[in-house]
Amino acid sequence: MSDFEDETVHEPVLAAEVVELLAPAPGETFVDATVGGGGHAALLLERLGDNGFLLGLDRDGDAIARCRARLGAARGERCRFVQGPFSRVAEMVRRQGLAAVDGVLMDIGMSSDQLRDSGRGMSFLVDGPLDMRMDRAGGPTAADLVNGLPEERLRDILMRFGEERRARRIAAAIAARREEHPFATTADLAAVVERATGGRRGRIHPATRVFQALRIAVNDELDELAAGLSGALSVLRVDGRMGVISFHSLEDRIVKRFFAAHTPREVALAGGGTQRVGEAPPVERVNRKPVTASAAERERNPRSRSARLRVVRRTG
Repeated sequence: MSDFEDETVHEPVLAAEVVELLAPAPGETFVDATVGGGGHAALLLERLGDNGFLLGLDRDGDAIARCRARLGAARGERCRFVQGPFSRVAEMVRRQGLAAVDGVLMDIGMSSDQLRDSGRGMSFLVDGPLDMRMDRAGGPTAADLVNGLPEERLRDILMRFGEERRARRIAAAIAARREEHPFATTADLAAVVERATGGRRGRIHPATRVFQALRIAVNDELDELAAGLSGALSVLRVDGRMGVISFHSLEDRIVKRFFAAHTPREVALAGGGTQRVGEAPPVERVNRKPVTASAAERERNPRSRSARLRVVRRTG
């Protein structure tokens, strides 16, 4: 498969819910900080109207090129697409001459375009080089990690980022096999993991959490998320809304705690009375519980099964 194709196969998750809860209005300015295939961006642009503006960001240069081809030519000055990590969202917003924005969306999941591209090495379902980088311009690949890290460090990555109970056994199997010859492909790694865990049992492939852990480590995804949340909230104007779609518990926990820390609350004082506490800037939750996909969407788009959407409104 080619490294880049103009047509996207990615279907945005929770599309109707994103539009409803973020409530983009004509003339507003929004940021899609993880533009991917452009599905959410297209829906936001429809609501922003002729006088609105959308800034689309993505670490993946292919995604930016795809969105420029799909949306940029038709929308003209109403949208702009810039390559870069969402951890730098505040910097990139200000580089566009924007003091503040009315809404921010962050969809933290992998796009179907990345998963189907064998050259990216994101999935064990298609054999390809063991890369996994969102931005292929530089940085260590997954092959660099599995071939070069000490066994103990590999075990820690699988436990922390993959929540893999069999991390010790898998790390030992990887370390033993790489002594014979280094890992180079996704299928090679998946086969070793499958043998180390006694084969496949049930719906979930035994390499699923291993690939998740390596991808997170390669792209420093959790630290990127924490920085992106802070940056996005800092450029959101009062009454602006921010939504985050996460796909596994590690991400959702970070989002939940970040929003909770910025939601003011009353705490009792030792000498009596209460004090209102919370990090600045303050927010209020638009939805009390994370929104999940309907049964119909889960059936149509299996990727949506683990998606969770949390939305807040900046209040000060």
